[in-house]
This record gives sequence, C-alpha cells and structure tokens, in this order.
Amino acid sequence: MMESETLSAVFGGANDEAAPLLPPQAKTVRDTGLEQPMLVELLGKTLFIAGRSPLPALATRLRLSLNVLRELLDFLVAEQLAEVAWRGDSDIDVQYQLTGAGRQRAAAWLERCRYAGPAPVTLEAYCAVLQRQAGLLAAITAEDMAEVFAGDCLPASVHALAGAALHSGRSIFLYGPPGSGKSTLARKLGGLLQGVVAVPYALALGQEIVQIYDPLLHLPPAGAAGRQPLERRHGDSRWVLCRRPVVQAGAELAADMLDLRYDAYSGCYQAPPHLKANNGLFIIDDLGRQRVRPADLLNRFAQPLDTRRDQLTLQGGHQFSLPFDAVLVFATSLAPHALLDSAALRRVAYKIAVGAIGEEAYRNLFRQHCRAANIAPDEAMLGYLIAELHGASGEPLLACYPREVVSRLVDFAGFTGATPRLTRAALEQAWSSMFAADEDCAAEALSSGPALHNCEAADASLYESIK
Repeated sequence: MMESETLSAVFGGANDEAAPLLPPQAKTVRDTGLEQPMLVELLGKTLFIAGRSPLPALATRLRLSLNVLRELLDFLVAEQLAEVAWRGDSDIDVQYQLTGAGRQRAAAWLERCRYAGPAPVTLEAYCAVLQRQAGLLAAITAEDMAEVFAGDCLPASVHALAGAALHSGRSIFLYGPPGSGKSTLARKLGGLLQGVVAVPYALALGQEIVQIYDPLLHLPPAGAAGRQPLERRHGDSRWVLCRRPVVQAGAELAADMLDLRYDAYSGCYQAPPHLKANNGLFIIDDLGRQRVRPADLLNRFAQPLDTRRDQLTLQGGHQFSLPFDAVLVFATSLAPHALLDSAALRRVAYKIAVGAIGEEAYRNLFRQHCRAANIAPDEAMLGYLIAELHGASGEPLLACYPREVVSRLVDFAGFTGATPRLTRAALEQAWSSMFAADEDCAAEALSSGPALHNCEAADASLYESIK
C-alpha cells in the first residue's frame, strides 16, 4: 500500500493540519485492524480478572468502542463463554460475566500471556500516525531558542549550533569537561520540542503485544483539559495524547536494552527506550561509561540514523521494521577522539563543544543561585572566588561551580545553625569540600597528622574547618 493510501486508510481520508491527531474510533472489529481472536482473548482475560463488569467499564479498560465490544461479546455469548449477568433499562446498562467454560478458556489464555490492558494498534497504523504527525510538528526557530534559553550562561555560539541541530532533526554530539552543562543543555533541548503527539498504549506485532506507553515518559500535554477530551470523543482511545517525549539513558545502558525485551511474567514485550522516544528526543548521557563500547553503540544506531527505520526482533527470530523518528543526542565528558575514530564521528551530524563560560556569565549565574538561596550577593567575595580560588587552582569557570559552592554554603551554615553568608572563610570551606586532595598531600595527611598546613591552601582550609 502506498504511503498516502495508508494515511487515508488510518485517518479516514483526513490528512490535513486541521484534522485530529488521533485516528477515528473503530466502529467494528474489522476497523481495529486486529484479528478477532486477539481481541476475544483480551476481553476474556479482562472479564476473568475483573469479574462481572458493566459494558462502559470494559470499554474503559480495553479502550475499545461500545460497538466493537458488543460485537466481541455477542461472539462470546454465542460460544457460551460469556453471559449477560444483569440488564437495565438502556442498551448501555448491561453487565457481563464469563461462564464456567469461559473461565477455563480465559485461564488458559492468561497462562500463555497475562497482558489484559488496552487493545493494541497495528504496525501499519503506528507507522502512518508517526509519519503524519512528524509532518505536522513545528520546526524549532531562533525565537523558540531565545525563549527557552533566556538567562542561560552558555555562549551564543553553543545556542546557535544546538538550535540548528534540533531544527534539522539530525543527531547531536555534546562534549566537554564534567560540570560544563552538557546534560542540562540536552534536557533543555527537550523543552524546545513543541506540539502534542499520539502514543499507542501497545503495538501488535503479528500475534505478539509490545507495550509502548510509559506514564513516566509520556506526560500529558500542558492544558490537557482543552484538546484531549475533544479528541477522545471522536478519536481512537487506544492512543494517548502526550507531550513530545524526552527519554534519557546513562551509564546503565546496555546493548540488550536497545532491543525488544520479553517479559516472561506478562508474556508480552517492552519497547526499547528509543522506540518510546519517537517524535521526541533520546539522550544517551555519559557516553563511554556504558556496558557497551561507544563504537558499538553508534553502530547500533547507524542504520536508524540513515534510514529513519529500525529493525527489532521477536523471540524466534522474526524481524519487524519500525519508524525511528527521534533526535538522538550523545553527551560525554571524555575526549571525542578517545571514544570514536573519525569515521564513526562523521556519522553524528552536529558536534558541539560545551566548556568553560565567560566571567560575566559566571558572575550572573552565581548571583542567580545566591538569590535562590536567600544569600546576599557580595561582589568582592565573588571576585575572590574567581581570582583566588579558581585562579590558584586552575579550575575553569564551569557552569556547575556556582550551584555547588552556594549549596555548600547553605549546608555548612545549616549544620552550625548559622545564616549562610558570603565570606572568605565560608567560600574556602565550600571550595575545599569540592575537590579531593592530591596524592602527595593525602599521604602526608595520613602519616603526619599535625603537618596538615604544608598542603596547598585549598586543602589546608578543609583541615582548618575540621579542627
């Protein structure tokens, strides 16, 4: 089927910007795109777990229309697997329950697969919806960047590079020393993603079910009291309207986490994180510290980055091709060429160095953190921090330091019951708590005890605070 025909089939011919995001609600079993046995199993398992159930409650649990449910229930009743337990005055005021034979059949279904949640959508529908909404999502502009990054301390050149990269939808490689703000920048890029997307509760791959919706990642849109109920009345409720997802993985990421994960208890699959990030952002933080080599990790995404499709494999070896429509962001504190060779680095579209910030930006950031902590700014002490503590130690003006220093001022003051203030002693005490002593000084501290004052000034203040 051609792409335009697929879109027309899923959206009923509505393929313009004014049309709803959600496909229309299925009115018959055939409209769902699923085989009747799969839906009968889901309904039977739901009745087994919930017991005697009103028709509207079944519609809510399975996210299916009343017409589809009536068609399925008529089949179960005809097969003597279910029966009407109670009937009221209206057509909707009906309760159903399983018969003895139905309970035996449902128990066997649950033993094979315990999933009894919302009905899945077809792979064809999933591809069509992702393709359509990708074309409707607004591109990032310089005005968007200026609004989200207002008051940010990073140089304008970094903003321009990050904005252009996100506008293009291509991959991003953020690198720089620890504490320079790479992870914060990556998360802020997620705040630039405008618009609402539809995410299915689950996806049917053949006879298998893959759970995609994750309430921790797929958050309700701002002002959810507006569009979502209107969409719900007319749209397929097997889909959820969400903000564009931002999914982050760090050092815990392993190679097998990027594949479909079969859950033996539930009998269904969990989608990998980059599939959950479709139409959004997938951040791989701390590149180089995962349980998979950086080159292998990049190779894993080589084909998805080139073709915007990913190959996922079910147990038994059956493969499916699915859309990959997430912006991939790598962030690392390690030297890029120590992680990847030149050929591998060329696969990542935008390389953005995030390093030390300017002195004025550092001062502004420090003042912001002081105000947030109710500490009166002192320009003389701020100058001492920059000229003496940073200058003597050679530590660059990284974006993380103002927050770290101010938080330690608050910690030490809170411990002693004092009001946090910007003083030379307080700054030295906070500064010394941020860095480990070098090997020579540490050895001297262990061996000589009172000879601590022979260490560097920053370390000496730490021991003075202990004394």
